[in-house]
Amino acid sequence: MDLTPTARVVELLPKVRAFLEEHAVPLEPDVARLGFSACVARLKEKRELVKRLGLFTPHVHAHDGGVGLTFLEHARLSEALGWSFVGHYLFNCQAPDAGNMELLSRWGSPAQKATFLAPLVRGESRSCFSMTEPDRAGSNPTWLDTTATREGDSYVINGRKWFTTGADGAAFAIVMAVTNPDAPPHLRASQIIVPTDTPGFTLVRNVSVMGHAGSDWDSHSELSYEHVRVPVENRIGDEGAGFLLAQERLGPGRIQHAMRWIGIAERSFDLLCKRAVSRELSPGKPLGTRQMVQDMIAESRAEIDAARLMVLSTAWKIDRDGSHAAREQIAAVKFFAAGVLQRVVDRAIQAHGALGLTDDLPLAMFYRAERAARVYDGPDEVHKAMLAKQILKRYGLVVGRDG
Repeated sequence: MDLTPTARVVELLPKVRAFLEEHAVPLEPDVARLGFSACVARLKEKRELVKRLGLFTPHVHAHDGGVGLTFLEHARLSEALGWSFVGHYLFNCQAPDAGNMELLSRWGSPAQKATFLAPLVRGESRSCFSMTEPDRAGSNPTWLDTTATREGDSYVINGRKWFTTGADGAAFAIVMAVTNPDAPPHLRASQIIVPTDTPGFTLVRNVSVMGHAGSDWDSHSELSYEHVRVPVENRIGDEGAGFLLAQERLGPGRIQHAMRWIGIAERSFDLLCKRAVSRELSPGKPLGTRQMVQDMIAESRAEIDAARLMVLSTAWKIDRDGSHAAREQIAAVKFFAAGVLQRVVDRAIQAHGALGLTDDLPLAMFYRAERAARVYDGPDEVHKAMLAKQILKRYGLVVGRDG
């Protein structure tokens, strides 16, 4: 296993870090204080600068208009971008658009690529992924209530979704809906593109998360689909292939999230160490002289390094063997890296005292936005159970879904 950074990565990472320090970090206080939508114009200006650097949409294949980094290369870039909570947005590889681009790049028809993918890659539009429902367990994506009924050359969609990230201002949603209710659980749903100006599509509200309803891309919305009619040509892939496509999308997406979390953890660690050196408890007695703070620093360093190696080795395996072959590693990375992220951010907040809770630093924003890391894309408990069952199977114990 060779995890050595490629020449391309070695060249681009210093440029990315310098760009973030100069252009992204200074924007963070206003994004935190005024809200994302109030800063969209300035963020757009910065995105144009990224385009001039030739680093816009780094994860998409060059034949679809992206930079064409390998998965492992993008994993390293994603860590660097995680230093700022607007980093991925500025480089046009933010969730959920990143996953939707990959989905359309691999599975979309030529017409879907021209109409929906191309504007995403160019940064001219945004999208959302509409799967989670308020009345069904998000941990069981085969059990959906939203339906898409075939009527001639159209699907008619009815249902409710929520925690649809970035729906506020999105041009279209990719909706998971049941098209084959009598099929086996993993073959019931399909993924269908729904332009958000389609009659019957309603953004009910931006769901307030820890007191923050958000706006524009930085939001999670509740959506209503009432007799939403779209052409059959808007279906991605085969009918009933929605679950398979979701797994193909979410597996790599979890790794991209995890490397972003490493970047967030490194930024938080940097703030923790600077605080330990600069904050005095009394004259000549900085915070870092206390063993409890030293323990925070040592534990954080070890956990971040371990999580990074797990993520990079998994990215290498995805590049070599595909996401299905790496499913056990993906599951382990998802819950381990999410836990590391939460612990490191929490330690940094603790070391800063009341200051850590304010928006004068990015720590409160990190915590508010990323506590959900242990929930979205499958809660920790589901990934732990899946991994344990796969391991036990090799020892001769087969555990059923509800076992």
